[in-house]
Amino acid sequence: MQFLVLGYDGTDPEALARRLAVREDHLKLFREGLASGKFLFGTAILNDEGQMAGSAILADFPSREALDQEWLQREPYVTGHVWQTVTVHRAQVPAFLLER
Repeated sequence: MQFLVLGYDGTDPEALARRLAVREDHLKLFREGLASGKFLFGTAILNDEGQMAGSAILADFPSREALDQEWLQREPYVTGHVWQTVTVHRAQVPAFLLER
């Protein structure tokens, strides 16, 4: 099952510092997810000033429960209190895009 995960950072003055403090751990986990096929795509969401303010990740897990247990519960942006709001939506990427 594919999911679009949108994580929105806090807007407090320390939000960017929290993100940067765990960013390398987040990127390491993301690279592992890419290598295993769990992640298909990811990008930072930028605010009007061009600063990172969130993330969008297209993921592939057997179920929503697996997504939570195998990834979100150990995602550094979650455990590091970077993402203050996380929404998860079922998604479906056309097969021809995955074959590129």
